[in-house]
Amino acid sequence: MASITLFELHLFHSIDRAVFSRLVTTLKIQASQALLIMALWLWLEDAKQCVIISKLVELTDNLLDAVANEAALCINCLKTKTPTTHGGSLHLISRMMGKEITLKHICDMKYTGISCVKAFLKEVCAWIFTDILFKVLPMSSNFNINRPLFIPGFPHPIFGLLEIKIMPLSIIVPVRGLRGWDLKFEAPIDDRTLFLTFSRGFPVPQTEVQQFFIQMCGEYCIESFQMEPIKDSLKTQSLYARMALRSVAYMDQIMRGKHVGKFRSKGKHIWARKFERRDP
Repeated sequence: MASITLFELHLFHSIDRAVFSRLVTTLKIQASQALLIMALWLWLEDAKQCVIISKLVELTDNLLDAVANEAALCINCLKTKTPTTHGGSLHLISRMMGKEITLKHICDMKYTGISCVKAFLKEVCAWIFTDILFKVLPMSSNFNINRPLFIPGFPHPIFGLLEIKIMPLSIIVPVRGLRGWDLKFEAPIDDRTLFLTFSRGFPVPQTEVQQFFIQMCGEYCIESFQMEPIKDSLKTQSLYARMALRSVAYMDQIMRGKHVGKFRSKGKHIWARKFERRDP
């Protein structure tokens, strides 16, 4: 695995750093929101194979603020439980990308978007914006360099934890995944797992449930499947199951931007929602 210094990584992301600096210093956008906006732009660049951030450098402050406001609409679209059914044009972002994109497109990629924004936050933003954040965030006099920076707004209810530490620019950083040039990554299993529930009195066999979603997404869409075990002799059916998918894209294909999906297999209802781990 190749390695570079943090200073070299900052040089590689100099344009990203310049835009982020303007967001938090010139436009006075809250640090947590600016981080989400940058992660969203990085995701769209990667997903749509286009250039956005380098075009933003040349914009006036007013135009940059307007594009950031459109990005904030996209973030809100990823956070909402109500899917966007209308177009919701994003004129400025579309011009930056060189292709049309709407809020409905963002909604249709909701679960992929959430997973990718989290990944870019942790694997890129947490490494390249640290010194800028240190300058704009209110720091206490007893700040400990060995402790992560406190970013108001994190842990985020949707995008989770974000650990950012102050480190010397001479530190060696392994170039892997999103930190360097290879942007491929595998979504964590929790990001691609569905929690399924069934109606009491209408048992749905495991094979039937699996076949239902295989017909929807293809033969290889399911990575693992765990049906509720029936340990009580009085119970006659499983009421829930966990289904891990091989890609978070299958989650979008199944849920279509909804918080809860309702399906019917042979007259029996199946409800689906993204699995949320309850462990401490």
